[in-house]
Amino acid sequence: MSDETPTPSVDLDVMASLCKRRGFIFPSSEIYGGFESTWDYGPMGVELKRNVKEAWWRAMVRERDDIVGLDASILMSPKVWEASGHTTNFNDPLVECKSCRKRFREDEIDAKACPACEGELAEARQFNTMFKTFVGPIEDEAAIAYLRPETAQGIFVNFDNVQTTTRRKLPFGIAQQGKSFRNEITTGNFIFRTREFEQMEMEYFVMPGTDDEWYDYWRNERLNWFVRFGARKERLRFREHDPEELSHYSTGTTDIEYLFPMGWAELEGIAKRSDYDLKQHAKHSGKKLEYFDEASGEHVVPYVVEPALGVDRAILVFLLDAYQEEVVNDEKRTLLRLHPALAPIKVAILPLSRKETLAPTARKVWDLLRPHFMTQFDDAQSIGRRYRRQDEIGTPLCVTVDFDTLDDDAVTIRERDSMEQIRVPIANLLDAVRDRLPDL
Repeated sequence: MSDETPTPSVDLDVMASLCKRRGFIFPSSEIYGGFESTWDYGPMGVELKRNVKEAWWRAMVRERDDIVGLDASILMSPKVWEASGHTTNFNDPLVECKSCRKRFREDEIDAKACPACEGELAEARQFNTMFKTFVGPIEDEAAIAYLRPETAQGIFVNFDNVQTTTRRKLPFGIAQQGKSFRNEITTGNFIFRTREFEQMEMEYFVMPGTDDEWYDYWRNERLNWFVRFGARKERLRFREHDPEELSHYSTGTTDIEYLFPMGWAELEGIAKRSDYDLKQHAKHSGKKLEYFDEASGEHVVPYVVEPALGVDRAILVFLLDAYQEEVVNDEKRTLLRLHPALAPIKVAILPLSRKETLAPTARKVWDLLRPHFMTQFDDAQSIGRRYRRQDEIGTPLCVTVDFDTLDDDAVTIRERDSMEQIRVPIANLLDAVRDRLPDL
């Protein structure tokens, strides 16, 4: 990473405004005044989210031969959370103001007075951040369940199922994407911290004693993934957890931190979980969760290295580092320089005019590209304004159908970042677009 002092990205309010204006992210329940810390992904946002998840799955599963996938249930037996230690250890220190009754995480405020009203704060107490619910028609102790606070436990309890059916040899990993829920004391900073979020986690099972080398490997592998898809390396850094802040299951944890507008904060965590989880579930369930090592002829409990990432934070980082403002012909141009693999729309088809003479050819071009790329057809307002709209949502390429197209059967490809244009025959258009959209 660079020794230069990095500058924070664009302000979060600016990004939130663009996201709402261009259909990326809306405040949830907005017509009812909103609901704290909840967000809805709009037409552009849902495509971006799908692409970020696919980029992770591609790097973690499809491009490798040592990781397989899983999709475990959100609702699990409450015994899972007792065994994992979440019912007793998944806590944050909570303080409450005696005057205004607002609550804060003690470790996130510097002063002894309330940040809201400067009133006196009560003594801190531990607050379990799991969401409790009930399964079935009767709300009693026997019906208590929890919305999962992480996807990892679904992987651990399925270790034997996956290893047996896939016949994987150590080291191997199990990857999962899915919703998790944490009853956070304080939320905010746009989509940075929310109570409902989506995770991308992978548990990498290794022979005991080799976890240190795999820990280093996955730290670097995960940081390089962010850079590969457009994050600025100078805004990324490693932060090793001090012993007193380690989670109950961890023997070592590193955060990949990003320089958000509000300062350095966690983007992804890589943890050494030792054999804690498999042993706990074996102890509480009475089922052996072991691996037979043919080389030694012994059964061993694998150690685990876990990279864990929130989808929303990844999206936020890619948006922040893609955002750029520049002046072109005395006018401000705002664009998102999103990696083509992440861009919601890959190609926009823009007929120069709405005149009926252009419509059939423009539709033919759209029909040609639509089966291969996520496309958008836009014929409203001037061509300049349409280019700006596509720039703001990060579309890498625009294809313009003009009146010359009727004579030469060719179209103009306009590139987002450089704004360079090239004339291409429609017969060669599909190959030309593929050449300009690498790493898809």
